[in-house]
Amino acid sequence: MRTLLFLLALLWLTACSHRDAHRRPAQDGPPRSGPERSYAEPQPIDEPPARYGNKNPYTVLGRTYHLLPTARGYRETGIASWYGSKFHGQLTSSREVYDMHAFTAAHKTLPIPTVVRVTNLENGRSVRVRVNDRGPFHDNRIIDLSWAAARKLGMTQKGTALVRVEALFPDDDRLPEKPAGTDHFWLQVGAFSLKHNARALQKRLADAGMRKTRLQKAKLSSGQSVYRLQLGPLRTVDEADRFTRRLLDMGLEPPHIVTE
Repeated sequence: MRTLLFLLALLWLTACSHRDAHRRPAQDGPPRSGPERSYAEPQPIDEPPARYGNKNPYTVLGRTYHLLPTARGYRETGIASWYGSKFHGQLTSSREVYDMHAFTAAHKTLPIPTVVRVTNLENGRSVRVRVNDRGPFHDNRIIDLSWAAARKLGMTQKGTALVRVEALFPDDDRLPEKPAGTDHFWLQVGAFSLKHNARALQKRLADAGMRKTRLQKAKLSSGQSVYRLQLGPLRTVDEADRFTRRLLDMGLEPPHIVTE
């Protein structure tokens, strides 16, 4: 019985990775026909971990992912994508049925389920979604939204958006934030305790034609200095994707996005 359950869990993770690895914009999209359902945004409530979808660690497309021990305090900036009609009615990693009209999302490492607020930093719109799926397994994508959530954020036409994602809990008393939009961001290529190591990588990037970099010195809570090498400023997701591919081709780790 345990072997059967393991194989089933592996099957759903594989299906999730296949969905993300092979999806093309022309194959997916908004609702094709029929009445549109209406759902309310989820409220954060105390829920036990889902029986399925929380395998830790797990491996997809040759990369191993470790789940966060808790969603509390989670806050990240990055690029969101969305998935729609092609996957409507299919099972998610948690074995819940994907409904593109509901406010849900896929995330690589947050516990399932987790309610998060996603804010589009390009226009200030925000939406609450419930994470019940795994993905997106694509460099520089931090969350894959349902069509309904993407539409509320105003990103269905563009397909991607620069967003901030933060976990919510029943005891939160924070009001929804209304941040000013941002028109640029940076790719953080690395963080170093020794300045000369950061300078060496900065020179390596310059030699490869990536000369728009900056080196920022910061203090950690321990009092230790850290030197953060960042590439930019960038203004579009396409730029971020293009530079990310070049960095990966150089054998570097995937960068993460920072805003000011």
